[in-house]
Amino acid sequence: MLAAINFDSIDFKINLNQPLDISIPLRANAENVTAWYVNAPIIEPVRGEGFVGAVAEGGSVNFRNISFNPHGHGTHTECVGHITKEVFSVNQLVKQYFFMAKVVTIKPEQNNADQMITKSQIKSIFELNKVDALVVRTLPNDASKLSRQYSSTNPAFIHHEAMQLIVDSGIEHLLIDTPSVDKEVDNGALVSHNVFWQTDKVVRKSASITEMVYVNNNIADGNYVLNLQFAPFENDASPSRPVLFKLIT
Repeated sequence: MLAAINFDSIDFKINLNQPLDISIPLRANAENVTAWYVNAPIIEPVRGEGFVGAVAEGGSVNFRNISFNPHGHGTHTECVGHITKEVFSVNQLVKQYFFMAKVVTIKPEQNNADQMITKSQIKSIFELNKVDALVVRTLPNDASKLSRQYSSTNPAFIHHEAMQLIVDSGIEHLLIDTPSVDKEVDNGALVSHNVFWQTDKVVRKSASITEMVYVNNNIADGNYVLNLQFAPFENDASPSRPVLFKLIT
C-alpha cells in the first residue's frame, strides 16, 4: 500500500507495508531492557474467587495484570510534564503522529568517565531545519540494546549545548537509543531536558522526547517519515512504538 506525501513542495511516496519498527518490546523477564534501578516488568494472570486468567491453567480467557514503568522498561515517549511541578500528560500535549524525520548515527565523545554527544557532532551532521524529528543512533550499536541493564552504567547522553543546537534547528521530536538525554547521575539538574523544552522561556509543550529506541544497523542514515504512536495514558510518559518509512521518490 503506497501513500503519497507532499512535504516542503516535494512529492514522494511511502510504502505502508514496509514499516521499520524502532521500538523495543516489553517482556516480563530478566531479558527486558531496564534503567533507573527498576526490576523487570510483571505480567501475571488475575486470580481470585475460583477464577484464574490463564487458559493454560484452566481459565476460560487470558486476563493479565501488567506492572511496568514507562521510563525504565523500554521505548517510551515523554512530554514536558516529566520535569515540571505542573502535571502535563503526553496524551494531551502531543496531538500529531506523522513527521518528517532524519536518522543520524553518532559515536559519543569520551570525556573522562562520560560519553556525550557534543555540539560539534550535531553541527557536523547536516541541516536539521527541514525535518520535524531527529532519530539518534549511538555507536557502538548492536542487539544487546534490546536487553541491556542500564542502571549504574553511566550511559551516553546529550551535552546541553548540543541540545540547544537541536532546538535551534527546529526539532520538535527527539528520539534516542539511550535511557536519557541527560547524564544518569546529575543531582537532578536535567539540563538537556530543560533546554529541549525551554522551561526557562516559552515552554515547548507540543515537543516530545522518545528514549530507548533501537535503530537496527540495516536502517541507513537519512530522511524518513516517522509515525510516532504511544498508548493513550494520561501521564507524563507512555510506552511508544515509533515506526519509520522509507521515502520513495
